[in-house]
Amino acid sequence: MSFYKKIQVNPLTSVLIWKIEEDFNELFREIRLKDISLARLERMKSESHQNGFLSIRHLLKSAGYSDFDLFYDENGKPHLKDGKQISITHSHNFSAIIIGQENVGIDIELQREKIARIANKFVDFEFNYLDNNTAEYIKKLTVIWGAKEAKYKMCNSRSLSFKDDMKVFPFDLLDGKGKASVQQNEFEKEFNFYFEEFEGFTLVYALEK
Repeated sequence: MSFYKKIQVNPLTSVLIWKIEEDFNELFREIRLKDISLARLERMKSESHQNGFLSIRHLLKSAGYSDFDLFYDENGKPHLKDGKQISITHSHNFSAIIIGQENVGIDIELQREKIARIANKFVDFEFNYLDNNTAEYIKKLTVIWGAKEAKYKMCNSRSLSFKDDMKVFPFDLLDGKGKASVQQNEFEKEFNFYFEEFEGFTLVYALEK
């Protein structure tokens, strides 16, 4: 099976990554699903989405859990029955989860040039330090998107605007970490985020300060 990597963020928080190299039957064969999950899987029209869904269950198994330990709230945020915090992501042939005692968020993105064409949809404050004439531009945009996606999952609010309510403060790609904030009306939170690249993907995970 294709367990790719484990990152021990701190003693209580772990990131687990799966590289999807199996076909549907291989992934499905060794996983038990509760009825609601099986019905959800059967409604998925894309085999890529099905494989992402199943690979997440393999990561849960690697962490000592199963599909029966996972449930979703009314906003679609995942939770574990033992009270630990979890966040989930899937992109193309990679999936990942982060599990910790405190609020956590995670995102994985394929680095693509086309992100520059939609930058004005999720970037505002960050244009103050971004330079679109450098080779780092696409990579930094991908980190910013990933950090905002991770924070969005942590805040569990569908009304948050990536562009207007979230800030990612200046960061260096070599540092592999940064700071960010979310502010909407009276609501305000600060986050630390961490990132790394592998095989053309960018992984970002965030912890609440």
